Amino acid sequence: MLFNSFEYILLFLPITITMFFFLHRSRLSVPARAWLMTCSFFFYGWWKLSYLLIIIASIVINYLVGRSFAAPDEDGCHRPADRRRLIVGITFNLGLLGYYKYTDFAIANMDRFFGVQIEPLNLVLPLAISFFTFQQIAYLVDSYRNETHEYDFLSYCLFVTFFPQLIAGPIVHHKEMMPQFQSQKNFSIDYQNLATGLFVFGMGLFKKVILADTLAVHVNAGYSTIASLSVIEAWYTTLAYSFQLYFDFTGYTDMAIGVALMFNIALPLNFNQPYRALDIREFWGRWHMTLSRFLRDYLYVPLGGNRHGEFRTYVNLMITFVLSGLWHGAGWTFVIWGAFHGIATAINRKWHRAGMRLPVPAAWLVTFGFVNITWVFFRAESMADATGLLQRMFGIGETCSLGLGPAWAAIRECVRFDTSDWIVAVVFLAMTPLVAPLIPKDAGGLKTVFRATPRFAIITVFVIVTSLMNFSKVSEFIYFNF
Repeated sequence: MLFNSFEYILLFLPITITMFFFLHRSRLSVPARAWLMTCSFFFYGWWKLSYLLIIIASIVINYLVGRSFAAPDEDGCHRPADRRRLIVGITFNLGLLGYYKYTDFAIANMDRFFGVQIEPLNLVLPLAISFFTFQQIAYLVDSYRNETHEYDFLSYCLFVTFFPQLIAGPIVHHKEMMPQFQSQKNFSIDYQNLATGLFVFGMGLFKKVILADTLAVHVNAGYSTIASLSVIEAWYTTLAYSFQLYFDFTGYTDMAIGVALMFNIALPLNFNQPYRALDIREFWGRWHMTLSRFLRDYLYVPLGGNRHGEFRTYVNLMITFVLSGLWHGAGWTFVIWGAFHGIATAINRKWHRAGMRLPVPAAWLVTFGFVNITWVFFRAESMADATGLLQRMFGIGETCSLGLGPAWAAIRECVRFDTSDWIVAVVFLAMTPLVAPLIPKDAGGLKTVFRATPRFAIITVFVIVTSLMNFSKVSEFIYFNF
């Protein structure tokens, strides 16, 4: 079930919220949480019912392993049996993720490099497996460290399956979620949270449906005609994708945070205007912040972080970013993308340790330019497409032209307006002074600026109605593929 669908907005969400607070008002707190868990499982199983068996098995096994750890002794040492259980638990999670996400990738590369001919399994990737796997690995590690409380099974299920953040994050931590599911103050309707959540949800929906999906038409047209792109068209295609990805992913995150707030649940922020970053380290402190947090705390630091000299620090950075790339997708383009960001982060570290700085405009241009160029590997379906588009961007090749060419005609053909589009465009232009200042803000900024005033009521109604009118053009969220 998509956030940007009639059945979600007009049926699933209102029914879920109404029944949840009705049960709480009737002092049926446990049934209310059970209702929310049931709705989350229903939401997850909407695409494919067999997915439920996978996530239920994952939840049960991780919960049992997490509860099996004994407290460390006075010297802080753990029993060997606990260490074995931790290894088994992490292996189970990584094995589940690896089987579904990387088996066919491994088979293809064995055939390519070693000539071993094995039929691909053509496995269908279970939704959200990358996200709920990471969340539960963190839970196991913290349980082993004796940093978790005695959470009941119902709260643990909600921690993993809470439907606003289940499919594409934010990647939540048990410490910030499970206490909220057990807090009595969250069990009654908070009309301020309800209004703020609806506004944040509406802005996220607008980002996805109006902005991201409009840009997607241009991006798809450009990537499907790489061989005929001119320099200008190639740059236009890559810039369009940079903002499509941003509006798509932040749109989902804003909607997730907004819906969670309607239930009085505060999800962690995941974006903070990342394209304003002045270096690559700052970019990763603003982009997909919960993933950066997980990789830092559960991969980079356990590898040694920066505690064992400069060379080990750079090695740890490279391992972290390459694995981050591989987490995003089973393909060499994602590995290359991660490696480039690892190299850039290492260079940035060396640059700052040497006391060097760039003027602010130059720092922003270098950072955004690098991010925009490396998104080519993130979007391209093959290395050939990625290198082909980069060649077009920099005018490499005998047939490469500078100005607008045949590809531009294909792009224009994809975005012809009909009468209803013109009506929406006119209304949108009329609302621009109210809406435009809010579009660059992510969920944190939107929650801060919101006020229960007629102005924000008009904006909320406008962005939701405008989005609903354009549902015929919508597509799945990009991060559903990861």
